[in-house]
Amino acid sequence: MSTVPNGPAASEKLDGGVLKIAGVVVLGLVMSILDITVVSVALPTFTTEFNTSLATAAWTMTGYTLALATVIPITGWAADRFGTKRLYMLALVLFLGGSVLCSFAWDINSLIGFRVVQGLGGGMLMPLGMTIMTRAAGPARVGRVMAVLGVPMLLGPIGGPILGGWLIEEVSWHWIFLINVPLGIVALIFAAIVLPKDEPHPSESFDFVGMLLMSPGLALFLFGVSSIPEEGTVAAARVLIPAAIGLVLIIAFIWHAFRPRHPLVDLRLFKNKQLTVATVTMFLFGIAFFGAMLLIPTYFLQVRGESTLHAGLLVAPQGLGAMITMPIAGRLVDKIGPGKIVLAGMVLILGGMGVLTQIESTTPYPVLLGALFVMGLGMGATMMPTMTAAMQTLTDHMIARGSTLLNIVQQIASSIGSAIMSVVLTNQITSSMLAGPAIAAQHDPAVAAQLPPGAKEQGLAEAAEGFGATFVLAFVLIVATMVAAFFLPKKKAPAPTGEAGEERAPVMVH
Repeated sequence: MSTVPNGPAASEKLDGGVLKIAGVVVLGLVMSILDITVVSVALPTFTTEFNTSLATAAWTMTGYTLALATVIPITGWAADRFGTKRLYMLALVLFLGGSVLCSFAWDINSLIGFRVVQGLGGGMLMPLGMTIMTRAAGPARVGRVMAVLGVPMLLGPIGGPILGGWLIEEVSWHWIFLINVPLGIVALIFAAIVLPKDEPHPSESFDFVGMLLMSPGLALFLFGVSSIPEEGTVAAARVLIPAAIGLVLIIAFIWHAFRPRHPLVDLRLFKNKQLTVATVTMFLFGIAFFGAMLLIPTYFLQVRGESTLHAGLLVAPQGLGAMITMPIAGRLVDKIGPGKIVLAGMVLILGGMGVLTQIESTTPYPVLLGALFVMGLGMGATMMPTMTAAMQTLTDHMIARGSTLLNIVQQIASSIGSAIMSVVLTNQITSSMLAGPAIAAQHDPAVAAQLPPGAKEQGLAEAAEGFGATFVLAFVLIVATMVAAFFLPKKKAPAPTGEAGEERAPVMVH
């Protein structure tokens, strides 16, 4: 075994031991995040294969999300109690088993149930991955670690539509799940060999009251929010009732969380000013970021009539831009702090998104791809540096709880962002008499033949205006995020200290 230092010597670069751990973690995260976007592409196929409605097929996504929401809150406690290595391997087994079961689904209900099993594993992979990597690298290299963890977040939205479209068109829908089997087995083997030996803390008690409040509360709230696009309004009973009950349970948890010594989700972390500012920034950015990520491929599919595969390829410049700036931003965050880097990234995002607010049905592709590339450059300097700001001041014992908290915030922001942008875009398009039929005509010659001359072009132009108006909302949200980001530290954070006032102990790896 070797020692991964956490002191000044660790500040130069990520050494071989940490890179091995990073490889294991990234492999698991790529698998889980790719799966989310791959399944979203397959929804029309599920409606045909299982003879069901799109609303029912969408439960393959919703069920996965609700499973994530249920399991994320207990991950921090379980990581401390049983150890990150054991829990990470259990998460891989659950995800892998769920993937195999999904590939053998015989109807839509069985597929939804097996997706829940997948979600129980997938929900633990991201917070555990953050915990494992942050502990291995030490506080001086958190920025570089977050840059590594950003890779799967980029590959998911880019590679998911491309991989999903190709597998469905060339093989069968079963392979969007079976593709996880070789990846999962490799990740499991290397996790057993490479990940550091567990050092669990069996003395911590489990917060049963917190679990009964937070897990169902978060799941009900996200179910209500996720139902907004389908219902088309916040006032629908399917939205209001579960969201309201979930919100009451979450508020009750907040009141409860300061009473036990070891709460399920440790809200005492918000006493850390830097973590609080970073969390608020990440929440606002997540709403705008995930909402905009939904709009871009949808525009290519609906307004430009591209196939799923081509839409995925056209979004790729955004990921390429982020891949350029993310490692650079990771190194700079460790040296000069996250504040200036995040603000610079948001300026780039505003520049690219400003072009998209003026989008038309005939906007040249070089203009669109250039705007996406600039947005990607900004995203690479924004998302993971913000997470770094939250994590780099936490002591070793609080890392698991901190990563759990951040993942809950991110999950809520993602659901809210997707719901808001979906509703705004749908209202924009339905307000036009021609936009809906014109979009349908893009992939259905029979509908196109029924439209009068010039109606399709006019309808697509009006649809593009709807996309532009929705991008304006995302633009405004990024501006609001900049206000919060202004308070991020603009110089290197001091190394966190443990409960006894000493720096973290070195982490042993195989």
